[in-house]
Amino acid sequence: MIAQFGPDTALLLIDVQKGVHDLQHWGGRNGRMNNPECDERLRALLGGFRAAGRRVAFTRHDSVEPGSPLKFALPTGAQIDGLDPAPGEIVVEKSVNSGFIGTDLDAQLRSAGITRLVIAGYFTNFCVETTTRMAGNMGYDCYLVHDACATCNHADLDGTDHDPELVHAMSVGNLHGEFCTAITAADARALLGADAPHLARAQGNEPTSDIPARRIA
Repeated sequence: MIAQFGPDTALLLIDVQKGVHDLQHWGGRNGRMNNPECDERLRALLGGFRAAGRRVAFTRHDSVEPGSPLKFALPTGAQIDGLDPAPGEIVVEKSVNSGFIGTDLDAQLRSAGITRLVIAGYFTNFCVETTTRMAGNMGYDCYLVHDACATCNHADLDGTDHDPELVHAMSVGNLHGEFCTAITAADARALLGADAPHLARAQGNEPTSDIPARRIA
């Protein structure tokens, strides 16, 4: 069972900025992204958490890499439409993959009494994965909303161009059962109002963890 998302739970949105949709920058001439419904699901998640009175946090990426579209000085560094922080919500700015490095994200979450994180955003295999791994190791009870994350195609060391669906799926598979429990956006919204007896919590790295179930909800 997964218990209802109560006042100890916050939604953490990772780098929901317009520059993530510059597909040629991230994926090359044939750049492409999985999960075209991602932004819509992110907006629905955000609205649900706000309506339930739950805390919301954002990371915003200001890249130091030349040519990156994720720079605050560029129009592409702005938030995706409908995903702007509201007054009083936690916002941290970073230039590396993890939302916890060089920021006071952990301090702000702890001071707000947050012990559970519901994580979504961009890119699944970069900043989402790095932040989720670190959050799990720091003792947060983590839930990755896998269908409210997305990424682009990516080449391996041999130059083989792997489709974004595969890159995304492997990243989620690496996280689920070890650093977090992967759930859907629909389940995340439902958990704002009630327990989910039909779902299994599968986070590892804990003294009480059995071998976790690997099937993603």
